[in-house]
Amino acid sequence: MDRRAFIGAMAGGLLAAPLAAEAEQAGNAPRVGVIVPAEPESPTEPNIAAFRQGLHDLGYVAGKTIAVEYRYAHGQVDRFPNLAAELIRLKVNVMVVGTAQAAVEAKKLTTTIPIVSVGAADPVGSGLVKTLARPGGNVTGLSMLFGGGLATKWVELLKEANPQISRVGFVRDANNPLTKQLVPDVQAAAERLGIKFQHLAVRELAELDTILATVGREPGGSLVVMGEALFFPHRSRIPELATKHGLPAIYPFVVFVAAGGLMSYGPSLPDVWRRAATYVDRILKGARPADLPVEQPTKFDLVINLKTAKALGLTIPQSLLQRADQVIE
Repeated sequence: MDRRAFIGAMAGGLLAAPLAAEAEQAGNAPRVGVIVPAEPESPTEPNIAAFRQGLHDLGYVAGKTIAVEYRYAHGQVDRFPNLAAELIRLKVNVMVVGTAQAAVEAKKLTTTIPIVSVGAADPVGSGLVKTLARPGGNVTGLSMLFGGGLATKWVELLKEANPQISRVGFVRDANNPLTKQLVPDVQAAAERLGIKFQHLAVRELAELDTILATVGREPGGSLVVMGEALFFPHRSRIPELATKHGLPAIYPFVVFVAAGGLMSYGPSLPDVWRRAATYVDRILKGARPADLPVEQPTKFDLVINLKTAKALGLTIPQSLLQRADQVIE
């Protein structure tokens, strides 16, 4: 079975140099602002390592030929407007944002600074671009395509991992209108498989224990948990609660599985961040965001945590394990 080295291996020496030093030493070099949803030195850092590697591969030398200003939201979505405003005051040439919510807030504040959105689930529906082929404004980037196809895959994988599943709860941030758009997709996927759908919108983590306790009282429950900025600081606690209440759960991103989640399936975030560097390069060389098509992901990873499966009393079928890009034992 092909079991890939985990995402942390990407970080290596790329993260050794202090990020702040990159901006301080670059003088008159082009300045790029980056809004990271999580906190510094989190499991999402391989994404930043991939972005930095992407710039390096394109010939940029951090601190010399390019200055990069990193701003971390620590999972607090209400910080996005202030972080974007701070980067605007610094007169960055390009802004790179790691979540659709941050991109929406940044777009409200500037129509002139190019914005590269990394991982927007629905760039058109959220108002970031007019069309994927011709964005038409100051925003372009890479979409996560959290639509019907991916929603179907999440529910199918849960059912394959545990055929006894009869209910699936869709866990999302109640304050994020962007993930609300995915509710019909997950519901339709569940209904096609004869599974009851439950919409579990939460405003803060304190609600989640009570909600999952209720869901877990009856057999056959399962979860699709969105990888939102609200949840990243609690990426260990959420899988812990799911396991505590006997609920198999699937996530879009591998960081939740590394922290104890059962399964993840979704676009490779490091690959998406690496590709974001090409947008920065093209914009700095004169391309207009309005003319740069939004890319769709091409690399998807399935990761399974057998430790969590054992804790849940599940035996993952060999047919599923053989398709996994990584198995955590």
